[in-house]
Amino acid sequence: MKLEEMKSLWTEMSLKLESQKSLTDKLILEMTQERYVNKFSKIQMYESIGALICFIAAFFIVINIGKLDTWYLLTFGIITIAFLILMPILVLRSIKSIKHLNIASNNYKETIMSFAKAKKKLLTFQRVGIYLSFLFALVIMPVSSKILNNKDFFAIEHSTKFWIGMPLFFAGLFFFARWGYRSYQNITNSAENILKELEN
Repeated sequence: MKLEEMKSLWTEMSLKLESQKSLTDKLILEMTQERYVNKFSKIQMYESIGALICFIAAFFIVINIGKLDTWYLLTFGIITIAFLILMPILVLRSIKSIKHLNIASNNYKETIMSFAKAKKKLLTFQRVGIYLSFLFALVIMPVSSKILNNKDFFAIEHSTKFWIGMPLFFAGLFFFARWGYRSYQNITNSAENILKELEN
């Protein structure tokens, strides 16, 4: 075999290997993208269902806003509506932002930096949501009392069961919120590990 033929054959083999490597890299990126997106699909579905429930509750309060006949009940009603609409939108947007991170279009460093920014934003919204949920629980009680029972929460005498139940309710809310936040941490950490596999 002549030297020119050997060079030509070697070049052809190199091109084929390079092409195969590019195809393999592309498949790895696509599979990584799919695994990454799937990490957030379940939580996005749960949050979407929760958002729908919040929007229905907000709509219910809006159509009954006339029953809130004092300035403080009306104020609580507006705060409740704002919370029920804005919080789910902000959470869903932050989930969408982190879920649709395009792995293939960025290099590894850019991908990790974009992920870190989106993760911080998502977890910040979750922490803010936890703190606000305690305030929300206090605000929605007078609104619910007036709309559902036509009773001013502040003008009626509350039973011993109510005062015993309140700390238990807030303790339950605390543990539920902590469980939810840890779930978000676990999902984002798992997604980060998927991205870190690309470094190897």
